[in-house]
Amino acid sequence: MVPHPFSARESRPVPPEPPSPASPDRLSGNPVRVAALGAALLALIGVGGVLEAVSGSIVDGTVLVWLVGSLLGFGALGLVWLVQRAAAGRQQDQGLLGAVLDTVPDALAVLAPDGHLLLANRSFAELLPQDGGGRTGGGGSVRTALAAAFPDLGMATLTRMEAAARQGRETVLDASSPSLRSARWRVSAVPLPGRPGHVLWRAASLPAPAYAFPDALDGAPVGVLVADLDGMLLAVNARAAGWLDIPAGDVAARGLRLDQVVAGLPVAEARPADLPSEVALLRPDGSAMPANGYRIAEDGPDGRRDVLLLCDLSPDLPRRQAMERAERRFQRFFEYAPIGVALVDPELRLAECNATFLSLAGSALEEVQGRPIGMAFQREKRADLVGRLLDVLNGREVSAGSAPIEISMRGAGGPMVHLFARRIDLDGEGGLVLHVVDMTEQKSLESQIVQSQKMQAIGQLAGGVAHDFNNLLTAMIGFCDLLLLRHKPGDQSFSDIMQIKQNANRAANLVRQLLAFSRQQTLQPRVLSVTDVLAELSNLLRRLIGENIELRMLHGRDLGLVKVDQGQLEQVIINLAVNARDAMPGGGRLSIVTSNFSATGPVRRETEEMPPGDYVVIEVADTGVGIPRENLQRIFDPFFSTKEVGSGTGLGLSTVYGIVRQTGGFIFVESAPDQGAKFSIFLPRHSEPVATAPPPEPKERAVADLTGMGTILLVEDEDAVRVFGARALRNKGYLVLEARSGEAALDQLRREGGPKVDLIITDVVMPQMDGPTLIREVRRLRPEIKVIFISGYTEDRFRDAVDAGTRIEFLPKPFSLKQLASKVKEVMAQG
Repeated sequence: MVPHPFSARESRPVPPEPPSPASPDRLSGNPVRVAALGAALLALIGVGGVLEAVSGSIVDGTVLVWLVGSLLGFGALGLVWLVQRAAAGRQQDQGLLGAVLDTVPDALAVLAPDGHLLLANRSFAELLPQDGGGRTGGGGSVRTALAAAFPDLGMATLTRMEAAARQGRETVLDASSPSLRSARWRVSAVPLPGRPGHVLWRAASLPAPAYAFPDALDGAPVGVLVADLDGMLLAVNARAAGWLDIPAGDVAARGLRLDQVVAGLPVAEARPADLPSEVALLRPDGSAMPANGYRIAEDGPDGRRDVLLLCDLSPDLPRRQAMERAERRFQRFFEYAPIGVALVDPELRLAECNATFLSLAGSALEEVQGRPIGMAFQREKRADLVGRLLDVLNGREVSAGSAPIEISMRGAGGPMVHLFARRIDLDGEGGLVLHVVDMTEQKSLESQIVQSQKMQAIGQLAGGVAHDFNNLLTAMIGFCDLLLLRHKPGDQSFSDIMQIKQNANRAANLVRQLLAFSRQQTLQPRVLSVTDVLAELSNLLRRLIGENIELRMLHGRDLGLVKVDQGQLEQVIINLAVNARDAMPGGGRLSIVTSNFSATGPVRRETEEMPPGDYVVIEVADTGVGIPRENLQRIFDPFFSTKEVGSGTGLGLSTVYGIVRQTGGFIFVESAPDQGAKFSIFLPRHSEPVATAPPPEPKERAVADLTGMGTILLVEDEDAVRVFGARALRNKGYLVLEARSGEAALDQLRREGGPKVDLIITDVVMPQMDGPTLIREVRRLRPEIKVIFISGYTEDRFRDAVDAGTRIEFLPKPFSLKQLASKVKEVMAQG
């Protein structure tokens, strides 16, 4: 039994210095033996040759002669003494000593203390690769070569062996090699006497253990292979030797491994216990003989062995092959159960398929088996599909095996699938195997993600544009108000200024629609009944749609309540009604239907998914021209319109979409050309009861006097807005301090001796320090100061950034002079 690679015999220390050659009584060995060996060596190479080798060799004479002597069985100390005595004569012959080392079958290498390779004989050069210059490497290369030749030792073990040799201890390990001429080796790392730190690596092949077959096994009609626990073949009987076409007695000498003659063995560990019940014996001519393998454990004199009994299955091969074909076909159906699998004959008729394929096709087996495979897919793409499959069948295209064919299964709303086609041998004829993967859900998710990302990007753009426009419009409207203070209705410039202001207000309405689409408008939601809202709105809708369009309203029973901004909901209904009117130029019918809807699971419509819950549904349907399919995905995009130039802004439906989504609802559309359109709005149902509506507050009386007193700090980074606001408030009697940034405002508040500030008017979005951050700092310095935020964004965008419990006054941009003065008057009057 070969010992484990780490079961080395105990390391033994070697004396660092040999006995002095000047003291014959301390020489190892018999003096007569020393004299005889010395005479033999001198007769072989001569004293002059020894001295010449000592002076010219890459390794000194003591090391070289000790090496030769140890190999030839001489006493090391005697040879050292002999060489030193011979040094007085002539130099050693280096070439002759090198020739002697190259005749040694063992692999030898000597390393210097720094790890540099001093000497390697020809046998070791077969193990150690050379670099481009024909030179061997250092100690690391030696260990690398040994690790590659003897993988069961490993680099860590070899490193420990070398370290032990440098410390004066010899280590010997047995190893096996799958690549060398012999399978069993003995590897040792030995210190050199008298040369501290020098290491001699030696690898010697071991003879294979002999194994004698019992006569009964040697003549058995089955093949018998005997291997050790390392997977090395020790012997085979006559039947197995005949199968392998090698003499039975040469198996051990050839160093064959079990995995070299038996197919199916794991590469990492060739053990008989890992053999499957059915194997293949590999013959020298490249053929494989099917066989049944049986393992029997045997205890030998030198350890445990494995005996393999192989029964030839070749006579039964045709029947087995037929069974294997049937088994592979059967396994193929079930191994790919999550996807559809179909076998197609050379005529592209469906031969067989699995249940998944039938489910995707929506058909029973008798409906599709034996019929053209194209009948299982959508009609519009059948011709292209058949052409691609014929190309694969005839070898003109191979990409369908890796690049899928995207197609829908037959029938309305059939699943979208990826079809992979490969040519196979089907009962001796060419055929195809089709793998069909259902991609419906993935395609839907991809569409949802694309649509969501598109709408989010457009919303962010619209919100940013709206914010910038609000700053511009605030300045335009404000300066128009300042001009109107000097130009009264009888003035010639009055009408021009009013035209500018009216167009600025129209632009402000467009900006509000952009904010509605980007879900950044200010909402004032309250719990209400959709039926009541529509009832109040019905008269206005009739006037909007005209007399040639019939308006029908149908309300569901026990309709739930919703929490929405009533004004925004009315705008949604009005926009949809106006679009419906424009789609029915010759008249028609507009229907508004309300109902309750409950979903126990997610509801997917188009590219959006609505979570489960209770909803109130408002359906707005018309009998107009309808919407083409290619436009359904774009109708909610801002500025997209199919109307003539000048007939609309393209913001109506985008505003509807933004209001509904900001309210927490969903909107879906169903339409086809010449079949009208139906918009379905799903609003979350509110479960709380309606609070008793407070009595309507009397309309606020017009404030005739907007003047006031006090000190106001106006913080605004937009120069035009700041200049207008400061002039307007100074005209009303206030002392106004201006600041272009939050930092500048804090500097003014910290300045000693300055006026006491009563009110801060600050923009929300500013570079570096924004409005909410500024106010948090102000609260630490002057908590009594009142604050008004102004912004082109909504109040919701910054409310969370202000400390909880803080009262927030907000004035949205754009605002007029009167709105600014009224808000300041209101806040300054607060206690």
